[in-house]
Amino acid sequence: MAHIIVVGNEKGGAGKSTVSMHVATALSRMGHKVGTLDLDLRQKTLGRYIENRRKFLEKEGLTLPTPTYHDLPEVDPATLKEGENIFDHRLSVAVAGLEPDNDFILIDCPGSHTRLSQVAHSLADTLITPLNDSFIDFDLLAHIDGDAETITGPSVYSQMVWNARQLRAQAGFEPIDWVVVRNRMGAQNMVNKQKMEAAIEKLSRRIGFRTAPGFNERVIFRELFPRGLTLLDLRDIGVKGLNISNVAARQELRELIKSLNLPGVTVDF
Repeated sequence: MAHIIVVGNEKGGAGKSTVSMHVATALSRMGHKVGTLDLDLRQKTLGRYIENRRKFLEKEGLTLPTPTYHDLPEVDPATLKEGENIFDHRLSVAVAGLEPDNDFILIDCPGSHTRLSQVAHSLADTLITPLNDSFIDFDLLAHIDGDAETITGPSVYSQMVWNARQLRAQAGFEPIDWVVVRNRMGAQNMVNKQKMEAAIEKLSRRIGFRTAPGFNERVIFRELFPRGLTLLDLRDIGVKGLNISNVAARQELRELIKSLNLPGVTVDF
């Protein structure tokens, strides 16, 4: 069966689609077959990212490893069984269609709570939760008191992940490997960084996730989207001398992929 990677956090602006595209494309470049789904049915940022890539490569006459993108299939409501949810059915049909031909299925969730996102989390073998280096985003995982040290309780998102874990356990599946990625970190405000690191470490032991390094805030990520490119593609399109920021970002991606510990994946870039 394909290994299912879900990227989600129920909050916009944390870099989910950037992480999704870089993880999916990195796996493709390492020789793995990767199918992707975008559950943000309105914005479809990941779907647009991959479409931008297809158009750019076609225009430039280039062939680069690329994950495949699939829209959720349309379903005739009349074909549903009594009590069956149409979104559950659309997602299950999509995943079943991708499994035979892919090593990995990556699902990018919207920045809000939806039925599709909830079901996708229960399917996750690996759950990646990008998190801005801010206590505003930390509130997504847990509530914390005014000293930024005492955790007062889990958030609704953490409870949703807990419910997804319970569903998987009841179905006899392996536990979700939940990886929280500190993303879009700035170069300054060291006091905030230290407080965030301490709070996340404490919370990881309490509710059961791992942490992994993400991406620092860099202009390059905004520049790549219109062409559908990732950090690993720059040399292939003729960029001969990567600047220090690009080299550092490439190393961040390498460390992220290594930290995910995905089955059968040996990082070779």
